[in-house]
Amino acid sequence: MSGLRIATWNVNSIRSRLDRVLDWLDRRDVDVLAIQETKCRDDQFPEERFAEHGYEVAHVGQGAWNGVAIASRVGLDDVEVGFEGQPGFDRDAETTLIPMPVVDARAIAATCAGVRIWSLYIPNGRGLTDPHYTYKLEWLAALQTQAADWLADPDARVALAGDWNIAPTDDDVWSPEFFAGKTHTSAPEREAFQSFLDAGYRDVLRPFAPGAGVYTYWDYTRLRFPRREGMKIDFVLASPALAGEVETAEVDVAERARDGASDHAPLLVQLRAP
Repeated sequence: MSGLRIATWNVNSIRSRLDRVLDWLDRRDVDVLAIQETKCRDDQFPEERFAEHGYEVAHVGQGAWNGVAIASRVGLDDVEVGFEGQPGFDRDAETTLIPMPVVDARAIAATCAGVRIWSLYIPNGRGLTDPHYTYKLEWLAALQTQAADWLADPDARVALAGDWNIAPTDDDVWSPEFFAGKTHTSAPEREAFQSFLDAGYRDVLRPFAPGAGVYTYWDYTRLRFPRREGMKIDFVLASPALAGEVETAEVDVAERARDGASDHAPLLVQLRAP
């Protein structure tokens, strides 16, 4: 009997990459996939195709941007859209007098085979002086408050999986100099990421891929992928109890090399059999 296989993948449009996602799930024998950037409404998500491959799906979408989902073949219970205190973002702040923040489709949770899995798409931030950067830090702070509470039970099996849009260390970017003064590597963002580790969560990939040069994202522009100019911004942060079950973790870089790939590679985590 094999243990649970959990993955996270920013697919950059599920409708554009449906066949390759389903093919990858079959090839890698994945039990649960946390998906980000589905870029479709709930009624547009191809649940029937996932069902044909044995997966139930929980999804929250927002049209042409954002969108998160969880696909599971081992049960999908207690689905929760968003988390308590999740802040919204006012896209029209510069043109309207009345604030109208919208809670983006960036967080969804479900319990799959006893593991509480969150699929998370942390805001990008855009630029250090952009309102979206403030929103990003507020979003992370609100999530951290809730995530710390989820560790009250020492036996809790929790996975915070997704596109964090943060490179926590200089080893996680191809050029620290290139990213100086930009988002994803700023001190406040890195401190926000560290706050989850300080609370007790563990980055389950790093023990199996230490040091520089292990990336999960490569920009489409300027031949970033063939030049190996990437970033590690996708993570699975696990509660202590769940982290203790991790047998291996890897980035499937070969999937990023295929024609028409997402700009992110999937991250796969293998748990030990009970």
